[in-house]
Amino acid sequence: MRSRRVAASLAVGVSVALFASACGGGGGDSAGGAGGDGAATTISVYSTEPENPLVPSNTNEVGGGRVIDALFSYLVGYEAEDAAPYNDVAESIETTDSQNYTITLKDWTFHDGTPVTSSSFVDAWNFAAYGPNAQQNSSFFSQIQGFADVNPTDPDGESGPAEAPAPAAETMSGLQVVDDKTFTVALTAPFSVFPTTLGYSAFAPLPESFFTDQAAFEAAPIGNGPFRYVDRQPGANITVETWADFPGERKPQVGGVEFRSYASPEAGYADLVAGNLDYMEQLPPSALVGRLFEQDLAGRNSNTTYLGMNTIAFPIYDPKYADPRVRVALSMAIDRQAVSDQVYDGLRDPAAGIVPPGLDGYVDGQCGENCTYNPDRAKQLLAEAGFTGPIELTSNADGAGNQEVFQAFCISITNATGLECNFVPVPTFAEFRTTINAREATTPFRTGWSADYPSIENFLNPLYRTGASANDGEYSNPQVDALLAQGDAAPSPDAAFGFYQEAERLILQDMPTIPTFYSNTQAGWSPRMSTATTNQFRELDLITAAVSE
Repeated sequence: MRSRRVAASLAVGVSVALFASACGGGGGDSAGGAGGDGAATTISVYSTEPENPLVPSNTNEVGGGRVIDALFSYLVGYEAEDAAPYNDVAESIETTDSQNYTITLKDWTFHDGTPVTSSSFVDAWNFAAYGPNAQQNSSFFSQIQGFADVNPTDPDGESGPAEAPAPAAETMSGLQVVDDKTFTVALTAPFSVFPTTLGYSAFAPLPESFFTDQAAFEAAPIGNGPFRYVDRQPGANITVETWADFPGERKPQVGGVEFRSYASPEAGYADLVAGNLDYMEQLPPSALVGRLFEQDLAGRNSNTTYLGMNTIAFPIYDPKYADPRVRVALSMAIDRQAVSDQVYDGLRDPAAGIVPPGLDGYVDGQCGENCTYNPDRAKQLLAEAGFTGPIELTSNADGAGNQEVFQAFCISITNATGLECNFVPVPTFAEFRTTINAREATTPFRTGWSADYPSIENFLNPLYRTGASANDGEYSNPQVDALLAQGDAAPSPDAAFGFYQEAERLILQDMPTIPTFYSNTQAGWSPRMSTATTNQFRELDLITAAVSE
């Protein structure tokens, strides 16, 4: 299923353009048809309130990510059908050794009419990496030479009392502007996956105005993507409109998008059924029971897989969950198939690892018995660890199906171990993430990961490397770090697989997060939508989205 375009394009010792230029649209499950008068129409999309202002380098959650992806175009894009990468803003990405890259840009502008130049990328990346700016995606730049100078290591981690030393530099030595259309990137070691990563929002360019007035940018973001910012009503919606001067080869078929926040997934679903909401990428469990959605949304629904994982993370910095035996025991206490049958009508596949199927290098069954329902072994491990409970699980309440599935997890844990388990919801995603980012969580919490780019590396480094940007539980294992570094430095993606696979096995022995389900999604759309394609990142493909009116 997964394209091997990147690996096939790279030849060490020969300068090559790594990706082809942008070509036709994506595929996947869709409503089919053409857009008619849709270019003048704004469509509404179910969303959640973003955690932070809409700055690409500080956005790593779904609610903000949807909007960022509409506002910005990146060096690399991904096909909707299979996430295969292609050059977007980049004219070419060339290397001879997988460590030193030369990037050439196409003619492109920002929404304010100013040009997208090499400095637009270099300055944005340096801002993202600079430690005092505290950007959540800073670690995505850690392989660029000079990152350690701008983002020195905190001696006792983010939650410790000591402060990180002052940076020795303000910019990374590995980034150099050659001219307005060309810049070079020098990495600390070969990283063959690097070109594939460049379609993630952390690597977006920023206009000069961001650096002169960041507050004004946050109030009205200026991007270079197919849609430009119009308005935001906190807690209600964010509206963008199609940018008439968009220089990309593929143009939107609708006039704009309203990213609409709801108090609950059920409220959004009710609007969807009534035709008052145009698209919802994940239907609530109440619609899945008995596959009710197939009746409610006859002819306007889909059931597709995508590159994502559902997990439960532990605050390993809390002594209660520092013992891996406790974490493994709780994994063994969850009957994944029974929960899927009860909550999702069997539409979720139990996870047996932390890398989803569909990616090159995926290995089935990596978790082994640690992800197999075994009440007796769970009780034995808890007794050995001296763990007596009670147990609380937490999640945001405004996410589709979170309450139902976490209540089911707790019932399974109690039935398996005899310990009291309760679900304690947090009202909104923003509140939920604020606690996690502050390292103030005291209970296991819902986590999930949708691919930023199509590589198994993306399901390991950002989540489980020591100090990584999305390592919410502060997991650390020097052996895992070493294996990940070896995988990063391998001469090709295929050569890296063995290191990444071994790292995954070690992580699953420590169980810093419990894999619960591989990701697939049941999406729905309104009767007026003539094309509604869910891409491999569980987002509506806004380029091909079209309406019939």
